Amino acid sequence: MSTWRPIRRTPAWLAWMPGWLRVTMKWTIGIGLVGGVAGFLLILVYFSKAAQFDLAEVARLPAHTAIYDRNGKEMGGGGPNNRRLVKREDIPDFLVLALRAREDARFFEHSGVDVRGLARATVRNVKDRDFTQGASTLSMQLARNTFEIREKSINRKLLEIALTLRVESRYSKDEILANYLNRIYFGAGCHGIEQAARTYFGKQTSQLNEAECAMLVGIIRGPHIFSPFRNLDAAREQQSQTLARMKAEEFIDEAEVARVKAIPIKLVPSEQRTSERSYALEAIQKELQSILDDADIRDGGLTVRTTLDANWQLRLESDLSDSLRKIEQRKDWQYPTHEQHEAGTKPQYLQCAAVTLETKTGAILALIGGRDYLDSRYDRSNGARRDLGSAFSPWIAAAAAERGRLVLPGKPVQTGRQIGPKETIRIAKRCGITGPFVETEDLFRGSAAATPMELATGLATLGNGGQRPKPFLIQSITAADGKVLYTAKPVTTPAIGKQAAKEAAALLDKESGTRVHGGATGSGRDAWLARLGPKGSTAIWVGFDDPQRITTTKQLGNVLDDLAQKLGN
Repeated sequence: MSTWRPIRRTPAWLAWMPGWLRVTMKWTIGIGLVGGVAGFLLILVYFSKAAQFDLAEVARLPAHTAIYDRNGKEMGGGGPNNRRLVKREDIPDFLVLALRAREDARFFEHSGVDVRGLARATVRNVKDRDFTQGASTLSMQLARNTFEIREKSINRKLLEIALTLRVESRYSKDEILANYLNRIYFGAGCHGIEQAARTYFGKQTSQLNEAECAMLVGIIRGPHIFSPFRNLDAAREQQSQTLARMKAEEFIDEAEVARVKAIPIKLVPSEQRTSERSYALEAIQKELQSILDDADIRDGGLTVRTTLDANWQLRLESDLSDSLRKIEQRKDWQYPTHEQHEAGTKPQYLQCAAVTLETKTGAILALIGGRDYLDSRYDRSNGARRDLGSAFSPWIAAAAAERGRLVLPGKPVQTGRQIGPKETIRIAKRCGITGPFVETEDLFRGSAAATPMELATGLATLGNGGQRPKPFLIQSITAADGKVLYTAKPVTTPAIGKQAAKEAAALLDKESGTRVHGGATGSGRDAWLARLGPKGSTAIWVGFDDPQRITTTKQLGNVLDDLAQKLGN
């Protein structure tokens, strides 16, 4: 059989090459073709995945956050529900320049993906063997924030790039800028630039001056730690860094930097910083924002389940209001009533605060920060640090019992003398009552101060066998898709022995299945009701913001007894 085959002649343009070079070129071209096909298929795969996302979401306002009590009763909304959208014409040009300098200088030049920056970041990530550099453009950040692409991986990055290119093809640069600023988080519960401008500076976005623009842009990378409400010095440092970047990009010169830095920053006063409708909702918002910031949760449509019991909250508010009105209706009452104050009388009127904790966990069942939230937003449940008077007696007993001394019911001075003021103060602090204290025998006569929250915590410690619970308001946070983002873990700390807690709690009177103790300072300027029930501890304070005598101790006692009886039924 013949095996003859025609001889293949090497093309003239390759004849001059050595054999090894021809083989190398052959493999290079082959690998290039295979790589090109693979790359093309990869592009098809990720653009197919990106096509499954609804780009209309980019311009939509995220759903509001719903807040419920522990039994599923809706209490209100929070977070993004107060957001307002802005358009490009509402955004100062200086803010746009600051944003470009800090986040994406070539924003108007690239098509969504800055190839130069991406290549530089890729090289750095390979060297660091980690995702230390992101090279995210504003468009990429918008895509990531809209569709919650948080995971750091090659797969997610490729999907983000594909989505970004789709966003760039759908929206103009000005629309991308506006949508980006409408969606991102600025700390202090501010979702979007308009809410941030109103919350921090009390003005619309279009009214922001250059100093405010630079500060807002500066806090974007760390909205929690750089919030001017939380740390004004850190916010000013970020403002300076933003201005320095603007100068480096030649958007402004040194004279302009100096001029902007000289513009004073005027933040909204603390008493005007909330739009909530009650002390409880305001407290929930504060705790919620702390959790969202720490966990980097920024999307809308959240379901927040709180620890509050709406029915008990309403009952406590109603019974407390009735008791205060009874005091004001006395013939010898010399101060304005709440109704007279509302009608225009300027002098202060009788105030109150109350907290109920679930004894075993520290879950807050009810919180009242004052008599009228619309008139005064000052939360006295955590802020009113007032003399306890005889309401301090249980912790004198707890200190004596903890040190093996006799507890003498009705004789706090004799009980306290056995161990002295310093040891009594140490035990009281362990139970959650932080003072200030008088380090003399007057301590045993009630010269110790606490907030209603601290007193409720101290009571819960006694009822919980000496384990001090940490108060909290939020049980869980769930995303719009049903995914649980946060679940509270109750925290307790050993404070005193179980027997000492039992002896101290025994000092409280037993009425209607609950233990109640009413205390008033000797001067009659503060009145306290401490209630320790089977499941919850309640601390109630009554007095004036500017301390002054309320009425006689006997009359106060009668009102407290009446209130205690109501709460015990």
